[in-house]
Amino acid sequence: MTPICGKLFVLTAPSGAGKTTLTKRLLAGDPALRFSVSFTTRRPRAGEQDGKDYFFVDHARFERMIAGGELLEHARVFDNYYGTGRAQIEAHTEAGTNVLLDIDWQGARQVRVAMPSSVLIFIMPPSFAELGRRLRGRGSDGEEVIARRLSEARDDMARWSEFDYVVVNEAVETALAELQAVVAGQGGANRTTDPALRGRLAAICRG
Repeated sequence: MTPICGKLFVLTAPSGAGKTTLTKRLLAGDPALRFSVSFTTRRPRAGEQDGKDYFFVDHARFERMIAGGELLEHARVFDNYYGTGRAQIEAHTEAGTNVLLDIDWQGARQVRVAMPSSVLIFIMPPSFAELGRRLRGRGSDGEEVIARRLSEARDDMARWSEFDYVVVNEAVETALAELQAVVAGQGGANRTTDPALRGRLAAICRG
């Protein structure tokens, strides 16, 4: 019999769209879904554990991984590298386990090339106004930082057509149910080929 392979689900969203909350809820509700732990060259922060929060490696090791094709995707952010190990993902999917990967759209684009069977999901806020409200509601950033995040979000949101599915996070429970349906292979209304969804997304991006 042909072995059943797991799928790699790639989750992407602009800052403030609620991806972290949805990711935690999705994982909590599906113990069989494995979260992908990334590699990084930055130093561990207080309370972080190697192999749980990140795989912490030095620059030389990370650059050898790049050269050896050991990463599905990687990026350099300021002075540190971040990336997704190919072997870890393949070990899980070949064993029939579904894997969830949380990265930005540039990383998602790299994963699509490296693993065409991956399922790309974009989490969209219901509007720019609501995204701004959520960012301000955090109370952690000044207006200058929020303005920069909103500008970056506009660019991120324009990439939705590169994804297989889009979930609009207007209400967490509804968005979670739609995300669970996508993972279960039943999210037809969230496919980016759906005309009604495309119209809604175009309106959000014009806002």
